Amino acid sequence: MARAQGARALMALAFETTYGTPPASGFTRMPFASTTLGAEQPLLNSELLGYGRDPLAPIKDAVTADGDVVVPLDAEAFGFWLKAAFGAPTTTGAEAPYTHEFRSGSWTLPSMSIETGMPEVPRYAMYSGCVLDQITWQLQRSGLLTATARLVAQGETVGTTTSAGTPAALELKRFGHFNAAITRNGAALGNVVSAEITYANNLDRIETIRSDGRIDGADPSIAALTGRIEVRFADQTLVTQATGGEACEMEFAYVLPSGESFTFTVHAVYLPRPRIEISGPQGVQATFDWQAARDSVVGRMCTATLINDIEVY
Repeated sequence: MARAQGARALMALAFETTYGTPPASGFTRMPFASTTLGAEQPLLNSELLGYGRDPLAPIKDAVTADGDVVVPLDAEAFGFWLKAAFGAPTTTGAEAPYTHEFRSGSWTLPSMSIETGMPEVPRYAMYSGCVLDQITWQLQRSGLLTATARLVAQGETVGTTTSAGTPAALELKRFGHFNAAITRNGAALGNVVSAEITYANNLDRIETIRSDGRIDGADPSIAALTGRIEVRFADQTLVTQATGGEACEMEFAYVLPSGESFTFTVHAVYLPRPRIEISGPQGVQATFDWQAARDSVVGRMCTATLINDIEVY
């Protein structure tokens, strides 16, 4: 009997025309490092008395389908997750390379159908009505660059054969921490030890009464863009901004030698006043847990720009 192994696992993704209805075609094979996406249905203990000390059979509770997917930051596949986070982009360019601009603030988000497959069992689980709740990634000096996408799904359908057909393949051109750069108001920001970015749609699950136990949808509410930046304390620039309460524009950019790039621009970043601690003879570091807000001039909170060879997302 074959045993399931993560090394043989597959993932395919397609955007839905109708929420909760997997499309018949148009799936794309997605690179991923790990996933907790799944459906669960807990049991409720019986509260009834009068049948002795041994409990009666439990009752099934509502079905919950959600989980995280850890994906690489790359020049092509990451655009699908950006579309899930912000909505369809504005694409420019008559030929490759194309520039895809994703903007925050959309009132509607696209839903996805995601199939995870373990062919050796075989088990193919189709998760329909997937909406992106949160995406986060970190910047550091070394290591593998990945992002974690948190999803809310409507339900799970399990079969022994794939429902995704033959997914389209993408060319994996992965960004690394070495390709990163951080700027503040257009100037390079030095002495940065690490940084973290989290964009959340703060989905509101529509938990209506249904015979199948599924939700009716997941609507976005007020978005949130937060993060953390840790710097070696070398000057008063960030502390002065935090004390004054002014906003700055921060840009986190990745560029490959082949020309592909990903730029995440936060138009209005507010910094808290940090505690400056001297913990020993080593260098002094300061941590800023920043928050972003809508910029009145640009008219939005953030912009994600992806330049690659894909014409349409």
